Amino acid sequence: MRAVVARVDRARVVVRGEVVGEITSPGLLVLLGVHRDDVAEQAPVMARKLHELRVLRGEESCASTGSPLLVVSQFTLHGDTRKGRRPSWTDAAPSDRAEPLVNAVVSELRTRGATVETGRFGAAMSVESVNDGPFTVIVEV
Repeated sequence: MRAVVARVDRARVVVRGEVVGEITSPGLLVLLGVHRDDVAEQAPVMARKLHELRVLRGEESCASTGSPLLVVSQFTLHGDTRKGRRPSWTDAAPSDRAEPLVNAVVSELRTRGATVETGRFGAAMSVESVNDGPFTVIVEV
């Protein structure tokens, strides 16, 4: 699993004009990609890393501050652009494997007491964010 994590002042996901997920206070926007070889055992590890990642102001984490996370599935994080001009998506997990793993990460975050909003898996989404910093990191498990 790979996540691009941005520290944000606020963020939201819109699908066909409807806000489907939104955080209105400082927290993390998590773009989460699932690799074709990822397994269910990685979901709790990713959730723990995201929840305890000390990238908020003052080196705080969502776990220590109660800050929210907005998790958005993004298969394109596993696009391979090393050859030619067209990305290859063969490393990305197919949706029937990726969706349960994304849901498992979200479920594990909620089990840990995190406030989590989500996008809509497989939908064409508009993701809006106001970055804080900007501060963006890549997290992999």
